[in-house]
Amino acid sequence: MAGSFWGSDFAFSGGRIRVHKTGADMPLDGALLAEGLIWFIYFVPVRLKAAWTAMVRPGPRVWFAPDVPRPWYLVWAAAAWGGARIARTPEEAQAAFYFDDSARGAPPNAGPARRINWGCTDVTKSHVARVFEQTFGYALAVDPTTASGPLVEKGEDNGVHDGRIVQAPCPARPGKTYQKLIDNTEGDLVADLRTPCVGGRPVTVFIKRRPTSARFENHNTGVSLTTPQAVFSAEELATIEAFCKAMALDWGGLDILRDKDGRLYVVDVNKTDMGPPITLPLRDKLSATRLLATAFLSLINCESGADAE
Repeated sequence: MAGSFWGSDFAFSGGRIRVHKTGADMPLDGALLAEGLIWFIYFVPVRLKAAWTAMVRPGPRVWFAPDVPRPWYLVWAAAAWGGARIARTPEEAQAAFYFDDSARGAPPNAGPARRINWGCTDVTKSHVARVFEQTFGYALAVDPTTASGPLVEKGEDNGVHDGRIVQAPCPARPGKTYQKLIDNTEGDLVADLRTPCVGGRPVTVFIKRRPTSARFENHNTGVSLTTPQAVFSAEELATIEAFCKAMALDWGGLDILRDKDGRLYVVDVNKTDMGPPITLPLRDKLSATRLLATAFLSLINCESGADAE
């Protein structure tokens, strides 16, 4: 798995780092550098496994367009672990993967017949909320001008982590979407169920916990790995699959919250999800990568799908 120089993805200025594609902006501080080191410790065994597989059992070629995933994306790790190779042209690929970090977009009119995420062209928060209500049967989106009490205000795009709690009624700000405030607290922490789905089915679950005061941030106090069956009922799993189908999501991560009333809410969809989460122990990172590699190879109809271990 190769690509162009990673540094071209970022801009550095005034002690901050900005992601060109999404506009996400972060302080370039010790905490970020420490996370980078933890990620690198995970990257090394994945890269070594990829190199070994490329020599002894090279996998299928996949054409990613319009962008090529970098190593901090979950699909890169899964594909690399499974021995998949990045095709330079659509003509040499067994499968095509629509990979665009923008919330809205359109895939190119090219590539082999096996196409992944080709129909998943809108993952804005408002579209996710509409599809959620259609499939789950109850609403996430709220009209801030007629509601009362606390609501969540978020930007429409990916990876900005700009959520905040506002008091309704209030005017709707341009470029923002408004959602029910989900009570997913566990004591003084909130628990998010980040659920990677492949082929429209949950593969594993990262339970991410952070302080309630930092519920919209991306720095977790702790992360644990579990199975979908351990946190979702059979009925819920079927509804999640229906949601993925309605979103045309073949590969991607769902941010799912469970409210105190027992209901699930899919609050975000990321078709270019990063991971595994930094705080997850290394052994669990590698276990999740193995599971996702097997699912990825199966997704592109590769005979070696059972051999990703």
